[in-house]
Amino acid sequence: MRFSVALPAQWVAHCHCTRCQRAHGAPFVTWVGFLAPAVEITSPEDTLRWYETAEGAGRGFCGCCGSPMFFRSPRYPGELHIARALFHTELEQLPTSNVFFGSHAPWALDAHRLPVEPETR
Repeated sequence: MRFSVALPAQWVAHCHCTRCQRAHGAPFVTWVGFLAPAVEITSPEDTLRWYETAEGAGRGFCGCCGSPMFFRSPRYPGELHIARALFHTELEQLPTSNVFFGSHAPWALDAHRLPVEPETR
């Protein structure tokens, strides 16, 4: 699956909500927000799948490997959010905020202070 975007992004932020934590298996997810028309998704053989919540939000994921990729919600009409880790190049902006920080994972806050192990791959 491929996507292309028309830069610049609207925003970049770390989301600490429990739903993002569970969906990505991570303490937070860094999202890049775009107006939906700025995103083109190419899904060969319709591999893009959507999980729809009771509230009308959707999480887009790859139907082949299960990778979480996209988020949309009535709370953010007209926007499509893309997981920052899916971009292989630098963006014009860095994250500017933490959202839903009230549910952050306290065990991950000092990750940058831990020893760095040598690369083995």
